[in-house]
Amino acid sequence: MNPIRVVTYNIHKGVRGARWSPRVELHNLSLAMSEFDADFIALQEVRHVVHAATPGAHAVDLAPTHNDAHHSQAHFLAPMGYDVVYQTNAFTRSGEHGNALLTRWPVVRHQHEDVSDHQLEQRGLLHVEVMCHAQPLHVIVVHLGLLPGSRRRQVTQLRTFIQREIPTHHAVVVAGDFNDWGPMARRLLAQVGFATPDPVKTFPSRWPVAALDQVLARRLKPLCASAPRGKVWRRMSDHLPLIVDWSWSKPLHPQGASDA
Repeated sequence: MNPIRVVTYNIHKGVRGARWSPRVELHNLSLAMSEFDADFIALQEVRHVVHAATPGAHAVDLAPTHNDAHHSQAHFLAPMGYDVVYQTNAFTRSGEHGNALLTRWPVVRHQHEDVSDHQLEQRGLLHVEVMCHAQPLHVIVVHLGLLPGSRRRQVTQLRTFIQREIPTHHAVVVAGDFNDWGPMARRLLAQVGFATPDPVKTFPSRWPVAALDQVLARRLKPLCASAPRGKVWRRMSDHLPLIVDWSWSKPLHPQGASDA
């Protein structure tokens, strides 16, 4: 079966630079999405709408040709032919932002679960089921908290969600910004059958020292992982994108088989 490419990317709301002199990077980001040639692109810190001129926000037009408030950044960034699923995680003075999935494969269903651990951080996971190579595959996009205790509880909640919502014989991909400077999240997910490639440093984009961004999978085998480097990537976000190629690790149960 053909390899599956998954990208995770924290896009920093499409804006970089100093607060008094913001630099819009949305157009450059849209070019990057096509360059990935990915089956799935998991995005974090995505604004709900393209136009951001609310009080307290960077008063800039993030995409002059897409000012309609019904157009999200995710829709603007999606390459032609991709389906888009977006879900808000946080409501702030500068507008809504959350997680998104851009997928080449048809969406079967999607849902969102709040994993906020305390009042100062609004966090959520986005779950999207697709049909990939005629097999069900689940992609979960996450953006975990800044505090170690919060992250541990959120990974535990993620494990519970997977056990509750996803049949055991289905392939699952978890991708996102884990904010984890150590191996805690990878170890907790490895305990329930998730594989991961060797960590790749993605943060900060200018001088990467930490592998905060992760892609893990169940019933898939990692082939290779990389993060593009260079000036153009340093300027678009404070994170580098993480690109991971996977293969099916074993034949899945036929469709309609028992979940037992």
